[in-house]
Amino acid sequence: MKFENPEYREQFWHTASHILAQAVTELFPEAKLAIGPAIATGFYYDFDVPEPFTPEDLEKIEARMEEIVKENLPLQREEMPRDKALAFFEKNNQPYKVELVADLPDEETISLYKQGDFVDLCKGPHLESTGAVKAIKLLSVAGAYWRGDETRQMLQRIYGVAFPDKKLLKKELAKIDEAKKRDHRKLGEDLDLFSFHEEIGPGLAVWHPKGGVIRNEIENFWREEHYKAGYDLIYSPHIGKAQLWETSGHLGFYKENMYSPMDIDEQDYFVKPMNCPFHILVYKHDLRSYRELPMRWAELGTVYRYERSGTLHGLLRVRGFTQDDAHIICSPEQMESELDRVLQFCLDMLRAFGFEDFHVYVSTMPKSKCVGEPERWEAAQAALKKVVESQKLPFDIDEGGGAFYGPKIDIKIKDVLQREWQCSTIQFDFNLPERFDMVFVGEDGAQHRPYMIHRALLGAIERFFAVLLENCGGIFPLWLAPEQARIVPIKDTHLEYAEKINEKLKERNLRCKVDETSRPMGAKIRDARLEKIPYALIVGDKEVENNNVSIRLRDGSQIQKIGLEEFISKACEERDTHALKSPWQKEK
Repeated sequence: MKFENPEYREQFWHTASHILAQAVTELFPEAKLAIGPAIATGFYYDFDVPEPFTPEDLEKIEARMEEIVKENLPLQREEMPRDKALAFFEKNNQPYKVELVADLPDEETISLYKQGDFVDLCKGPHLESTGAVKAIKLLSVAGAYWRGDETRQMLQRIYGVAFPDKKLLKKELAKIDEAKKRDHRKLGEDLDLFSFHEEIGPGLAVWHPKGGVIRNEIENFWREEHYKAGYDLIYSPHIGKAQLWETSGHLGFYKENMYSPMDIDEQDYFVKPMNCPFHILVYKHDLRSYRELPMRWAELGTVYRYERSGTLHGLLRVRGFTQDDAHIICSPEQMESELDRVLQFCLDMLRAFGFEDFHVYVSTMPKSKCVGEPERWEAAQAALKKVVESQKLPFDIDEGGGAFYGPKIDIKIKDVLQREWQCSTIQFDFNLPERFDMVFVGEDGAQHRPYMIHRALLGAIERFFAVLLENCGGIFPLWLAPEQARIVPIKDTHLEYAEKINEKLKERNLRCKVDETSRPMGAKIRDARLEKIPYALIVGDKEVENNNVSIRLRDGSQIQKIGLEEFISKACEERDTHALKSPWQKEK
């Protein structure tokens, strides 16, 4: 088996987590073991220790792990009866393992893995021996609540990566270093795009003017494309009565993720966690005919969901966010064509922002756990598979990964660092049409139940912005850049011409500014580059004399003596076509 094989890689990283646990228990005998799984980017293990781990501790643990690898200890599986396993972990003072064993179903086989003197509760599988894990690096320590419960013990989680050779490890560490440079939280601070404030509350972002420009461009583009695609835009309130959320089922199934109610006129109101019920009430405002279908209604609706503080992560995981939400209400006969249409729309939208590598997951559910007629489920699942296949996209079937109210498509994108991100979702819903008694009058004059499709192309605007920011490293294409050109006069005598250029660019709606400071030209150009402004326009005696500019790009390349009108014309074309790269780059 090769490391490229996902199953083998999972076994590899799972084995590395056991090596980590062995090293920690040998160096810190008082440590209590929690869990240590393989994850998409490596592995971690959670420990209950009296004092937090220090960087020096990690160095010692890593050194001991390397010794365990050299010892080439075989990993041996042993199965135990429940009472014997409980007694074993109680004797070894491992309360978290005792809890895990006690919670296992009666029919579950209880297995342990042993390497040397170290024994751990584990389902497996693992590698044959520790010697296969040739290269290890411990990356960081973070706090993690036991079982994700804020009322339980705070544990110390050690993250790491491991590979079969040092060359692969070196490559991965370079990738991790690049990811740190591209971290949207760092770039957001460096480029003055957004911030979080304790006075406002965790998970609630405020957008600064520069970030506001980018967000506004994204949203304007989104609106334009939706109108072109035959959608109507609607707006809905931020709060609604408890009765609305009872009818939708949110208070029954989703209340723990909703904010507490507000008492208004002796009635409970909730801030909305989703937009769907409002859209349904618009539909129910009139009796609908089959001639009106399909209806495609979209909204950039801000919703609020309670996320545990330990799960919040910049703009990627927030408590208040704006969904690029839409609902398609159609007849059963229109279902397949609408799915094909929305999937193509989704791909076109993502490609407009530079994403080309997609992987699709078609999620299903067993009939016993589904609401609605089984025939509708089967037809919907078949339609989802068909439209994905027609796009020739790689996809996997995620059995049981759907929701009880309908099957769905999840589209994951890969960024420049080959990380996968979940953004787009196309979700059937057979539940809400029943709960709200949605109907339309068919050609036969009888009432029929419509199909309802939820879809988000970008997902949450905040999350998409974070992914986009990390993907481009803050180097936004011209149409998204907060400042598109910085005009740099070499001397004060060139300021008059610089202001003339500024006026001409603004007449064409290009975002620009003159650097009027008296600093050296090199410092001005460096600032423009650090702020990742697409174009620095240098003006000196020759430029004034010939009515042109010299262009400095963000990558440091230069184009000398370009006519001012030629630059403006090309910049406007670059902006208006939503080009992803500068036309001047090919002229290096």
